[in-house]
Amino acid sequence: MSVSLLQNLLNQISSVIVGKEPQIRLAVTCLLANGHLLIEDVPGVGKTTLAHALAKSLGLSFNRVQFTADLMPSDLTGVSIYDRAKEQWIYHAGPLFTQVLLADEINRASPKTQSALLEAMEEKQVTAEGQTRALPAPFFVLATQNPREQAGTNALPESQMDRFLMRLSLGYPDAASERQLLVGLDSRKRIAAMPTVMSALQLAEAQQATMRVHASDALLDYVQRIVAASRFGQWFAQGISPRAAISLLRAAKAFAYLAGRDFASPDDVKTVAESVMAHRLADLPNATRATQSQLAAMLASIAL
Repeated sequence: MSVSLLQNLLNQISSVIVGKEPQIRLAVTCLLANGHLLIEDVPGVGKTTLAHALAKSLGLSFNRVQFTADLMPSDLTGVSIYDRAKEQWIYHAGPLFTQVLLADEINRASPKTQSALLEAMEEKQVTAEGQTRALPAPFFVLATQNPREQAGTNALPESQMDRFLMRLSLGYPDAASERQLLVGLDSRKRIAAMPTVMSALQLAEAQQATMRVHASDALLDYVQRIVAASRFGQWFAQGISPRAAISLLRAAKAFAYLAGRDFASPDDVKTVAESVMAHRLADLPNATRATQSQLAAMLASIAL
């Protein structure tokens, strides 16, 4: 896989999501690591646009579901409808059967509906009405959620949060980037005109190559020290799970591959650590600093 293809992908998305190159690089890293992405931010900063741009640039099928309080699990997985002409029940697949699913404002749905995504995100399949059906490959969930303090939101359960490889925040653009948005073309028109820069097959090859990125014993030791520190109780009330430890290493490998290297370094681990770990950690009851600050302090205390 040519690194230039991945750079073209980054450049094309950056032409629409202006001034957010680090976040875009992490989003593509998440895709290369074959994980799912959660974006938590206020409305209107480009979360939906990012999902559209990724799907269009990769030539993947795309569905968007607006999560609301009355959304039911069957609205995602699909239902069987009786066909009088054929005298049989016909299954009609729901919007989960796509390659890129934008779960918009996921924390506005009920916990029951949120949990309908668990099997799809982990096993890449859906079990409905007693039958298991495979989802298309690749299958990538990009979910957005509003800040928890906003009205009408339901906190995602820990099991659901753990299914997301990364959590990002886009934030407001700087003045120069916002001016570029004000004088530029409508983002929807620019996305519609985007060419496909990578095929699904090329993406699959890149994902396989990512897993072949070398991780030395010294790097594995470093990852284990981070995992152990998160569980000691000094920094957090709850540390990260073995699955999260694997996710941290996968993300570091993907970040290294995106940079054109065949080996991962401690710097790669530190770069992706907040995005991979922060949403999986719980603050101490008397914590005076937010999770991100605690995490930064913990990483600084761990020797390379």
